Order: sequence, then C-alpha cells, then structure tokens
Amino acid sequence: MIIIEKPYASDFLKETLIKHRLPVLQTTIAEQMLGQGDYHFISPAALIASARKDVPLNIYTPSENAIQWIADNLSFTPLPGQINFFKDKIAFRQLTGAMYPDFGYQAIDYQDLEGMDTDTLFFPMILKPAVGFFSMGVYKVHDDAEWAGVVGKINADLEFLKDLYPEAVLDTTRFIAEEIIEGEEYAVDAYFDSEGEVVILGMMKHIFGSDADVSDRVYYTSGSIVEKYYAPFHHFISEIGKLTGLKNFPLHVEIRVDDNANIVPVEVNPLRFGGWCTSADLMYKAYGFNPYLCFCKGLRPDWEQLVKKDPDKMFSIIILDRPAGIHPASIAGFDYDAVLKTLEKPLELRKADYRKYPQFGFLFAETRSENFAELERILKADLSQYITTAKQQYAESTTAK
Repeated sequence: MIIIEKPYASDFLKETLIKHRLPVLQTTIAEQMLGQGDYHFISPAALIASARKDVPLNIYTPSENAIQWIADNLSFTPLPGQINFFKDKIAFRQLTGAMYPDFGYQAIDYQDLEGMDTDTLFFPMILKPAVGFFSMGVYKVHDDAEWAGVVGKINADLEFLKDLYPEAVLDTTRFIAEEIIEGEEYAVDAYFDSEGEVVILGMMKHIFGSDADVSDRVYYTSGSIVEKYYAPFHHFISEIGKLTGLKNFPLHVEIRVDDNANIVPVEVNPLRFGGWCTSADLMYKAYGFNPYLCFCKGLRPDWEQLVKKDPDKMFSIIILDRPAGIHPASIAGFDYDAVLKTLEKPLELRKADYRKYPQFGFLFAETRSENFAELERILKADLSQYITTAKQQYAESTTAK
C-alpha cells in the first residue's frame, strides 16, 4: 500500500503506480496530488478492515506526513509503535543504548532552551528537534558562548516552520542534544522483507562544506561507494532489525563511519526512502532499477552487477536550500538556469515553492569521477548569488525606464 501525502510525489513514482497497478490509499490529498491517471485506489475503510483481520501491513510513503494518518487510523496495529522507534530521536537513542552505551545525549524541552544553565550541558553538541525532518532546526553548538545565539536561530526557524508539517513529522516541543559523531556520513535506503531480512535499495555519501555545516546540500552515489560499504551497512541494519523485529518495513538510514570503520547511526527515518522522492528516483537514474517496485514486490537488486554499469560516474542529488537570513517574502526570483550551467550533465530539475518550503528545489546530476570538483563547488556555493530580491527587481525596472 502506498500512502501519498504532501508535499510531493514525483512523475517517476506516479508512472510506477500506474504501470504496475500498485495499490494507493484513496484520500482527497492523494487524488489531488496524483492527478489524472488509472490509479489502483484502495479505500481507507478497506485498508483498516484488512489491518483488523491481521493482514500484514506493507506500507510505503514518499512523505512522512502520512505518519499522522497512520497514527489516527491504525493505532490498533503495531505500526505506530514501530514508527516511534525511529521517528522520536530520544526513543531511538534509548533503543540503541545497548549497542552504543557510551553515546552521550540529553533530552531538553523547547521551553527550557532559553535561559538554560549551560553548566548542565556538554559541548560540543548537535542540537535538533526530537522529531524532525531534513536539517530543519539542526545546529552544531561548539561551546556555551554559542548557546544563546543558536537558541535565537532556532526561535526564528520555528516561526517559519510552525505550520509547515504536522506534529508527527516535526515536533518542536522537545529537543535532543547529542554528542558530535565523527566520520563521513552516508544515507542508505533499505527495507525489511516478509522474513525480517534486510534488502538494501541504495546508498549515498553525504558531503559537507565545512566542519560547521549541517545542511543537506549534496548527496551522491557511485559503484565504488556500494562496493566498499554494502557488507558493513547491511550488517548494521540487520542489527537494528534484531532490536525491533521489523518485517515489511522500509526505512532511510543516516550513519557515520569513522577512521576506524566504526558505524554510528545519526538517525533512521521510517516508512520512506529519501524525502521528496529523491534517493529512490536517483537509484533509477544511476543504476536502472526501481526501488518502489522492489519494496512492493519483494525484489532484490543485483548489486554485484549494478555497480559495473557506470563505474566512473557519480550521480548526485543537490538540494537548493534557501540561505539563512533571507526572508522568503523578500525573494522575487531564483536563477535556476545559472545553477544548471555550473554542472556538466544535469539530469532533472524539480522546482519547489521557496516561499512555503526552505528550499528552491532539487537537482539531479551526473558527474564524471575526475570532475568531483564541480560537486564541491555547488556544495560550497553561496546560493544567494542566484537570488533576485524584490528591491533588486525594482531597481532594475527603474533603471530600464
């Protein structure tokens, strides 16, 4: 069962749903977002009735907004509790406590952030909402001198984000302070099959522009990444499976690997792959298989063969995030064409409503391994250079007259 929710469903996902007659939960939002097409809709009543008969649930959603529908309508099933293993970052640290007994973290109520006695905290840390999405409200705090400034930034963030996602997706009433996890970061799409075995559907490296960077600007995949990390990542996710006993359950895992090859989880996102139909669609562009179909049909990619497809190429997702400090109301336009010209082979541009969401869009690209520098450039680029503000637009129009 696919549950479609705001904010986005890609054309590739829509085509998959129609071509393979995958069952879709029939809701007003799903009908609006999918538009015209021969979709195989299933009523909410039918899904709920099946769940009450203990028919195994096999649910995927491209949007975590669907978690709210599940909480409201499937509370009698184990699914809300299984989701909470991962969605609540405090619960997740408790779940994995035996695996990482020395990992430092602290739960903090939002109302206590301002005026907090910093002597009760540990530094450096990552501070983020206990229930969050993307890098919204996430900050690195190096010492107590930075604390007040970071809390001010969080207050400003939350003023913009407060009505953007339901509480099940972004709950800013609680925060978690975690020790900084060293090492390179990776994102893995996978699912537990009907027997509880792990099936990996994709992996990407998440690169950062600096030690202070916590953004989601660039992720990329390559055959060499899969060859090097398939076995250790498969083993790690299998260990998570032993703690939870999950079956028929998709997930998006973010982990770090240090210089000694130790794996530490950053977070695990339930019932989906990369947000906004990013990572699953990227795997199709890079390797030619369909992760949505794999999960729904219980299929396994042949990674041994897939990594040979384009061994000298990298395939990336570039998130065009709105720079901090620029209010969306002041933006008159964004020069997408100029961004596209900085890349040797753009594959797809997906524009987003930057006045409503904290990004201008998502860009998929193909890059030769020897041209990795182009990914580093866009990673470190100040995207404000592509923004036209209302004042600039007015000045230009006045000059033209």
